[in-house]
Amino acid sequence: MRCPFCGNVDTQVKDSRPAEDHVAIRRRRSCPACGGRFTTYERVQLRDLVVIKSSGKREEFDRDKLERSIRISMQKRPVEPERIDQMISGIVRRLESMGETDIPSKGIGAIVMEALARIDTVAYVRFASVYKNFQAADDFEDFVGQLRPPETDL
Repeated sequence: MRCPFCGNVDTQVKDSRPAEDHVAIRRRRSCPACGGRFTTYERVQLRDLVVIKSSGKREEFDRDKLERSIRISMQKRPVEPERIDQMISGIVRRLESMGETDIPSKGIGAIVMEALARIDTVAYVRFASVYKNFQAADDFEDFVGQLRPPETDL
């Protein structure tokens, strides 16, 4: 592992332990050249995933991009960071276990929406506003109206 401070390629692992509910290994490393200390995470990757965008463009799946979009929708919500990490790991495992290497971006969005709906409705609506490309306040109103149970006259 290359040192992020000086670029030395010969770094040493000082400590390893499970992280993120045992789906990753957290390694504390140090660099003998500059004395810098840093942490790396090692995850199992079942297969290389390719995202097929709506435009037909293909790009490599990026877990960090998925995580950023979910964390933006969860900003200032009363959900523990560990729960968010577990949700992200679960989404990635689900994508990897689908048996396909090419995954449409719409499919990824639908899986994220499903997971967010179970955890936090505000984050669900925030993510939906980007995923479904809301253009006006009416779009929000229609979407939130679908979340509410129908009113019954008594």
